[in-house]
Amino acid sequence: MRLCFLVEEQYRYDGMPVDVIRQLASWGHRVDVLRPGSSLIRLSETVRAGDHDAWVLKTVSGGPGLTLLEAAASVGLTTVNDARSIRGVRDKALAAVTAESRGLPVPRTWAAARAVDFAELPASAFPLVVKPADGSSGRAVRLVEDPGQLLTPADGTTTDADSPGGMLIAQPYVPNSGVDLKVYCVDGELYATERRSPLHPDRPARERQVPLTAEVAAIATEVGSAYGLDLYGVDIVFGPDGPVVVDVNDFPSFRQVPDAVARVAWAILRLASTGPEAPARPLPGPPALIPAPAPAAGGHA
Repeated sequence: MRLCFLVEEQYRYDGMPVDVIRQLASWGHRVDVLRPGSSLIRLSETVRAGDHDAWVLKTVSGGPGLTLLEAAASVGLTTVNDARSIRGVRDKALAAVTAESRGLPVPRTWAAARAVDFAELPASAFPLVVKPADGSSGRAVRLVEDPGQLLTPADGTTTDADSPGGMLIAQPYVPNSGVDLKVYCVDGELYATERRSPLHPDRPARERQVPLTAEVAAIATEVGSAYGLDLYGVDIVFGPDGPVVVDVNDFPSFRQVPDAVARVAWAILRLASTGPEAPARPLPGPPALIPAPAPAAGGHA
């Protein structure tokens, strides 16, 4: 197969997708890599030519990569994940509405262009978790204990929680142990891991794979169905009333997933082989994983 990966600078040295690209190439597939935001993209030659079996996106939220993926989808090319599904989770305001409409356990959500506007909420809504609607990787997520933290003492303007040119969302903080459960879905299989919450950096927590309960598995499966995702991650916290979904990510890191590189690479091939423009040919069984290279000194783990 011939695949096109869209990889932005933030992920240039990450195992996801660098090791996945290397794995696919070792299996004999051709992988072209485009770096939106740092190189010239010849749209006619790359998108409209339709030479790729699938386009794969690994970019930051709000970056230019999604536009290119949507361009590929607009001319009937297969994308991983589906371009419309990615847009549906990267806009966290839209994602919250979708989750509520599907009955997923999510906190109540408010949206505003300025953090100061959340000060209008009743005191019972606090503490709040405030974050950019187009955020990713825990960027600019903060816990706001009371309305006063949304104002500056001098002039009442907004704080550094603002998202210039975009929306913010706020949700009531769900009391929890300070440990998040991250559930990954790869080719229909679910894997659960624990990690320290970004809101509680002082809490001791060892990142590890943990058993997946039937209740959490059902929630994670419904997340994939609700958003139309094939490769994704779900962040869950356990509050007083049970598990609560606090975030959904397309193409996450898949850390702690056994043989993650081979599993993700194989999932991409399967999705590419069943897309609307994919060649009608069966795939062989998944080959063995090749060892990933050790990170260079000073590089990214």
